[in-house]
Amino acid sequence: MSAEGPPEPDLVARATAAADELYDVRDTFFPADPAEKSSRLQSLADAALRLLDDVPADHRKTPPQRAYFEYLRGKILDVFPDYRKEAEDHLSKAVKLNPSLGDAWLCLGNCIWKKGDLLSAKNCFSLALNKGPNKSILCQLSMLERKLAQDNENPAQGVEESICHAKEAVMLDVKDGNSWYNLGNACLTSFFVTGAWDHKQLLQSLKAYNNAEKDDRMKHCPDLYFNCATVNKYLENYERALSGFEAAALKDPGLNANEEVQKIVNLLDKLENAMKDINAAIVCDNLQLVASNFIFNVFMVGPVVPVGSLDVNATEV
Repeated sequence: MSAEGPPEPDLVARATAAADELYDVRDTFFPADPAEKSSRLQSLADAALRLLDDVPADHRKTPPQRAYFEYLRGKILDVFPDYRKEAEDHLSKAVKLNPSLGDAWLCLGNCIWKKGDLLSAKNCFSLALNKGPNKSILCQLSMLERKLAQDNENPAQGVEESICHAKEAVMLDVKDGNSWYNLGNACLTSFFVTGAWDHKQLLQSLKAYNNAEKDDRMKHCPDLYFNCATVNKYLENYERALSGFEAAALKDPGLNANEEVQKIVNLLDKLENAMKDINAAIVCDNLQLVASNFIFNVFMVGPVVPVGSLDVNATEV
């Protein structure tokens, strides 16, 4: 066993796998009742923590071993959407024991973000990137830049920085769907921040989302389908928008995608009725024109007599 890496006993390996499963459930399980998801996460987290508790003390003696142990515990505790101070405490210990543990910095930044300390969260992500490039950290930093831009005097500049980080993440792994998804979100945010008129941003966003869909792991991401449908709605690709919102609704009923479906259906109904009214008005106008011409010819000009019917007597004086 290397002293520079995490301890290798089966219990630690199983705890690591349990933590990964925990986050997979967080990112892919969207029941109709949110309480069902919370219950399942709590059950899996408790099981993962029990595995960690069973790790013998002599397998967490060295700083790297202890750092990994603290990181796993903090990561498991931080799976829930609300801020947990206990999670922050364990993750803080992890980065102090092993400042090169990039995943611990990532988790710590996410944890601090939840309590609203955005600048400290950004500092965590930046420190992690100093240890080396990391697509997951770049994606989180990109997301955070968009959040910070909301309170910025020049939000467009902050969103542009978000796009730069998102592109860096894509360059590290062009097959990673999450990185493409994050880039699509950044471009879509830029569209709204700059006045919602530049369709180039929408097309860039749509291209990124299409690339994200090529990654099978993203098929379980309802937000991808929802956001892609939003882009298609603004591009007036209503059929694709409806399909996307319907897919998002099936994957996560909590997204209220069905409301978006109904909005589009209502809009299309109004457009159809408006076209009927326009066509009816055109027909009415044409009939009025024909009638007007008829009246003018009959009453103003008089009946039109065929030339051949005129009886002209050339010899009559």
